[in-house]
Amino acid sequence: MATASSDGASSSPTRIEVLGNIGPNWFASVMGTGIVAVAGATLPVRVPGLRGFAEVVWIIAAVLLVVLIVLVGGHWLRHPTVARSHVRNSQMAHFYGAAPMALMTVGAGAVLIGGDLIGQRIAVDLDWVLWTLGTLGGLFTAVSIPFLMFTQYEVEPDAAFGGWLMPVVPPMVSAATGAMLLPHLPPGTGRETMLYGCYAMFGLSLVASVNIIAMIWTRLTHYGTSGTARVPTLWIVLGPLGQSITAAGLLGAAAANGAIDHQLAEDMNAFAILFGVPVWGFAVLWIALATSLTVRTLCRGMPFALTWWSLTFPVGTFVTGTSQLSAHTHLPAFKVAAAIAYLGLLATWILVAIRTARGSLRGNLLKVPPSSAPVKASKSR
Repeated sequence: MATASSDGASSSPTRIEVLGNIGPNWFASVMGTGIVAVAGATLPVRVPGLRGFAEVVWIIAAVLLVVLIVLVGGHWLRHPTVARSHVRNSQMAHFYGAAPMALMTVGAGAVLIGGDLIGQRIAVDLDWVLWTLGTLGGLFTAVSIPFLMFTQYEVEPDAAFGGWLMPVVPPMVSAATGAMLLPHLPPGTGRETMLYGCYAMFGLSLVASVNIIAMIWTRLTHYGTSGTARVPTLWIVLGPLGQSITAAGLLGAAAANGAIDHQLAEDMNAFAILFGVPVWGFAVLWIALATSLTVRTLCRGMPFALTWWSLTFPVGTFVTGTSQLSAHTHLPAFKVAAAIAYLGLLATWILVAIRTARGSLRGNLLKVPPSSAPVKASKSR
């Protein structure tokens, strides 16, 4: 017998569970899939069949994006009360930053890969649409979610986790993917404004991310990990690090290609190395720490959850960032590092994608999202 949901929609209990709990965190699967294609297309190592593989993965990411837009849109129409509760959930709300990044990741793939499939002109136009929507959405989350944290959410001293980065990283993705669109703008004021706008978003996201990363480090030092499926979100720290290296490299290359004055362009191109290499070093340190903490938690029993997608997109940005350093320095070491990191990304993506498909079919991943109650950290976990 059908029952009425709290939103006034009539549905069976099973259907309510499936359709009523689709949250913004699902867009992380698009990010994690799309970055596999983007990283493969920019990898500084020639591998037979890699281009074709990247095209297939990009198509999967694009289809998945469309499906999720329809599902999440239907979720807001059919279950608005539940959807609004995600905004009030101090853990789930941060993942609203995933949707803008999913849009821009698929858009970047369109320019890098999609031109062979749908035509270069259509691919560029598609990227412009997705980049514009993603940038506007990302700037909104970068302001609104921190505002809610400052004014409404009850935040405990041990509450900082990788998810806090999700709302503020999209502008960094805008900076990196916007650099790919610069060559498609006519020379002049418009192109120069776009370049400086991307650098402004680079700084916006970088400074906010550094503050949050410091809070995560402090929480780990004083309180330890949560010992739950939230541990993989520690990998999100790698996202702004790798994406900032990528953005600096792409913006520097775009500047050198005639976007601005030659002398200033050379400085921006040099900044890609002077900034990128030190940040890359810290990223390697964080990979070692995050790996150790993740393995520790796995050995103590860490359940699968959508947070495992945190192991994909951030690693992908490390690959693209390393590829940029390889292009700017021409050092074989960065080329080898990018290839090794990409192999790790592939292995993780395959694992998480299979577990997600299995959990979705069984309904385990379609249950009520985590409670907004604080998740306590402990060094004993």
